[in-house]
Amino acid sequence: MDVELLSVGVAVPAHEITQAASLALTERICCVDSRQRRFAKVLYEHAGVATRYGVLPLAEADRWAPNGPLTTDGAPNLGPSTEARMEYYQQHALPLALDASRQALDRSGCQPSEITHLVTASCTGFTAPGVDLGLIQHLTLPPTTERIHVGYMGCHGAINALRAARGLACADARHRILVCSVELCTIHYAFHWSNERMLGNALFADGSGAVVLRSAENASNKAAQRWRLAATGSYVFPDTADAMSWSIGNHGFVMSISSELPRLIQANLYEWLSAWLESHGLGVSDVRSWAVHPGGPRIVEAVEAAMGLSREQTAISRQVLSTYGNMSSATVLFILQSLFDGGAQPPCVLLGFGPGLVAEAALFI
Repeated sequence: MDVELLSVGVAVPAHEITQAASLALTERICCVDSRQRRFAKVLYEHAGVATRYGVLPLAEADRWAPNGPLTTDGAPNLGPSTEARMEYYQQHALPLALDASRQALDRSGCQPSEITHLVTASCTGFTAPGVDLGLIQHLTLPPTTERIHVGYMGCHGAINALRAARGLACADARHRILVCSVELCTIHYAFHWSNERMLGNALFADGSGAVVLRSAENASNKAAQRWRLAATGSYVFPDTADAMSWSIGNHGFVMSISSELPRLIQANLYEWLSAWLESHGLGVSDVRSWAVHPGGPRIVEAVEAAMGLSREQTAISRQVLSTYGNMSSATVLFILQSLFDGGAQPPCVLLGFGPGLVAEAALFI
């Protein structure tokens, strides 16, 4: 059974953060000496980000860290507790998810009353009742809407959500599925110096993406179908558990990324992804559009090197990174939206990486 992509919607918070302003904040809050300030400057300049958006203004970080990188007694300033950060998630995640979901529904031609299933994805916060129930209430989805939540899977979480949605669409031609990813990465800002966590400070941002899917079995005009979600795939890289991790600390969620990550992707990706495409009757050269999750510029470069792609083929990934930063799982939906609404041609491969190390892919034809 074919699964049709009806629409994509995306949303960002109101507060724009330039990379220059973010660097100045990090220098003021996190750096204790000139060496750290030089390192931060290089890191920020090579992050591939020009602007980002956050649920909180930069002044809020100053309120959280009035003493800079050290407290008055000389101990590292760890910033607010995880409990305090989760209060911000509870306050700001739902409005952002509503914005993206309303856009997707408006563009889909589906009425809220037609939605049968809701699949949500997020790795930056926990609350119950959660974003899923808030979406049902505020979008006036039926109270019988069935829910699946993909939690804490990192940057490829939206692809996992699409996998679940595809299964639901294939199960019954009457199903209409809303998928929504919402991430508030900035609430996990690191307030003290750490080489690994400074990378997150330089890259991460907030955003939400949503899509509407349905079975295409009873579509009135097959020729009018633009994109169909044909398959999803997953690959656990061997012996790479230490390459990327995402843990919950007392002062926010902590992302750890090994400097070996680009090398591991470059060395291992082609063998799996080319075989997976071949199992669906395609070669790498048959793929006309690529939605590569830009975990950072070096991740995109590693995918290019592994798959023999040009910078032109990954231009949308770089553009989204530059304009919006890394919004974890939501990012790939921003790339999908740009391709889908911009008239790009399928086949299209969505590709993301997360803790494990795991690659997740979705194929639109």
